[in-house]
Amino acid sequence: MPDPNRVAYLTQTTLSLDETRDIVEALEKKFPNIKGPLAQDICYATENRQTAVKHIASEVDLLLVVGSDNSSNSKRLVEVAGSLRTPAYLIENYRAIKSEWLERVRIVAVTAGASAPECLVEEVVEYLRGKGYTHLQEVEVMPENVRFGLPPEIVEAIGSAPSASAAE
Repeated sequence: MPDPNRVAYLTQTTLSLDETRDIVEALEKKFPNIKGPLAQDICYATENRQTAVKHIASEVDLLLVVGSDNSSNSKRLVEVAGSLRTPAYLIENYRAIKSEWLERVRIVAVTAGASAPECLVEEVVEYLRGKGYTHLQEVEVMPENVRFGLPPEIVEAIGSAPSASAAE
């Protein structure tokens, strides 16, 4: 049995706070002094995009997730939509969209994994415009205004480094 004063847990950053809540609560019940990551350690982009999918899933006929097949957070977006009974597909780019997916589909939502380049999303939107989806509405469920500071060690190293003018 682990020492109850020296127990900690970590989570995968592609899991949302909702998905980890029950497990964390069970751990906290068994180990009241357990240590876990700070809330801000959960990937905000993953959390925000999963929240957005939950928010719009019932309003759309199809969700396309731009991302790589080896991207865990992209796959999770498809799973979240599927759990809400919204058809969803993971696509690497617009070329992966199958025309049969669009049959009898009025409203298509497009999102992307946290590391998907914006240009790929824009190409998907342009492709859909060419297929007759001309009414575009950008929906922001959670503003992404998080800024990450440099670790203190880096700030300290920068502060103690000679300035460019001193080196000349």
